[in-house]
Amino acid sequence: MAVREAGQGGAGAGGYARARAGACAEGYAGGYPGGQPGGPGGAHEGGCACGDCPHGAREGHRRAVAAFLRRRDEFAAGQGLPAAVAHSASASRQWVSEELAQSAEHVAERGRAEGQAWRTGLWRRTAGVVWAAVVLLLLGQALTAVGSGWTAARTAGLAAALALASSLTAASWFHRAKGGVLAPVIGEDNRLSTSRTVAAAWVLFVAYSVLVLAGRLAAASRHRERDALISGLDLARGAGIVTVLAVLCGIAVLVRRVVGLRVLGQRLQKVRADRPRAADLLTDDAGRGTFADIQYVVISGVALVFAAVRLARRPEQLPDLPWGLAVVVLVSAATYLAGKYAEGGRPVILSVVRAREAGDLDGPIRTGDDIEIRGAGFVPPGAQGADRLARMVVRVGAVHVHVPLIPVPGGFRNPTDTLLTVPVPADVEPGRVEVQVVTAAGVETNRYAVDVTE
Repeated sequence: MAVREAGQGGAGAGGYARARAGACAEGYAGGYPGGQPGGPGGAHEGGCACGDCPHGAREGHRRAVAAFLRRRDEFAAGQGLPAAVAHSASASRQWVSEELAQSAEHVAERGRAEGQAWRTGLWRRTAGVVWAAVVLLLLGQALTAVGSGWTAARTAGLAAALALASSLTAASWFHRAKGGVLAPVIGEDNRLSTSRTVAAAWVLFVAYSVLVLAGRLAAASRHRERDALISGLDLARGAGIVTVLAVLCGIAVLVRRVVGLRVLGQRLQKVRADRPRAADLLTDDAGRGTFADIQYVVISGVALVFAAVRLARRPEQLPDLPWGLAVVVLVSAATYLAGKYAEGGRPVILSVVRAREAGDLDGPIRTGDDIEIRGAGFVPPGAQGADRLARMVVRVGAVHVHVPLIPVPGGFRNPTDTLLTVPVPADVEPGRVEVQVVTAAGVETNRYAVDVTE
């Protein structure tokens, strides 16, 4: 969880961070009677801030976020400044920025600890969901068997579900430190991958369908029945679903390659998330819903439900997905892939001007002045957290200037995605110098030349 401009996330101030450094050993003495961490029930009942248990890590992160938001709003109101820097606007701004940057790094560490604890416990939850689906399948079969009786197809379906659930549970245990059964669909940026999730859903469904046919074939006693089951795997009957499966798996591999190349080519900015979330399937890295992802998940899900109904009605063959529906899924996949090619872009500087306060005289850029860098793409999606914003750097000539964090109630006035304000350091030599922004994702903008006078 990151600190966002809209008021989300954050960490305590620098003093708060130092006070919290020993929270795992000492607990939150002020929050509980007698100073016992976690209250009388133990050290990990909500008061502990370490990352070895999900609840303790979550509570520690929540407290750090609350402390940061409170401190940030105090700074935005002009409170909490030491007398040594209060007389100078530039000195107080620098001091506040440093305090917020250190505090944001502290809460980012808490967020990473919470994410790791959450992921470690995820395998049990995913295994529980898998077995809950098996129980629901059994209940559904039992209800539909009333009147018609229990059939060999129901037995084969239940046996296939048990075999698949056992395999997924075993895989989840072996990957318990990496997200359990969700490990293959978590991307390199620690988010759920839409393309991998959709492809994995179709792979599991096709595997289940084949296991159902295998179970029925093992229970078949007559030669004619066995021949009919084997003919149910003919390509003529399953061409639609095989085509969809092949294309969606290819899309998952291709999207990973496309994103990797665009990141290496600095045409796409990616920052790592604290932990994966279900909303990642429908949103971009900044949490905004995207049309390409939503339509891909919805159409693929509808087609998967249709195929499941066809399997329930005809368990003796692969679901014969109609070509019309298969083409709709393929068009949706093509739209999703086109969206991946279209997203992103390099950050760019459009202009650099001297910042002017009310009452200042117009003039050239001098050392010590503030400059406004106007452009686009300075804040990558998902990098709205204060710890990410504090990593932004502006090169002014040969000098690297860290972009100061300027708080306002509910967020930050600087930096923003389209505007940065930084001072021109005294070490910059007068003359023609180049300005370049390095974003939190490590991507560099174009160089923009400005004239600096003495």
